[in-house]
Amino acid sequence: MTSFGDLLGPQPTLLPGDDEAESALLNHTAPEEVAAAHPTASVAWAYLAEAALEDGRTITAYAYARTGYHRGLDQLRRNGWKGFGPVPYSHEPNRGFLRCVAVLARAAQSIGETDEYARCLDLLEDCDPRAAEQLGVG
Repeated sequence: MTSFGDLLGPQPTLLPGDDEAESALLNHTAPEEVAAAHPTASVAWAYLAEAALEDGRTITAYAYARTGYHRGLDQLRRNGWKGFGPVPYSHEPNRGFLRCVAVLARAAQSIGETDEYARCLDLLEDCDPRAAEQLGVG
């Protein structure tokens, strides 16, 4: 059984994470430095995107979030994800990707990109039905 109760669905994808990037961020290294040193770490892009959105730099947030989203998709695929199925928010290394999707949704909504906003919400719902609420989206 998958984590969301679907007996026939795919097993949850659990990303391995990037210990060096995560440690650097927890030790207050500037997210710009972490993203430059670890460009495949979605969590670094999530930090950048969230800060930009909070500062009112919507287009910058959109760009950072889209970068982290694409880096996360690459990681998910390398770890067996087929474009659908559980990516649990409860698994900490998955959160960088999911946070990027959430910021992308908020930024898209802010600029009137309603199709992108809806796609992001659908993706969050497919990944983890609880993710959007926990990320304050929707």
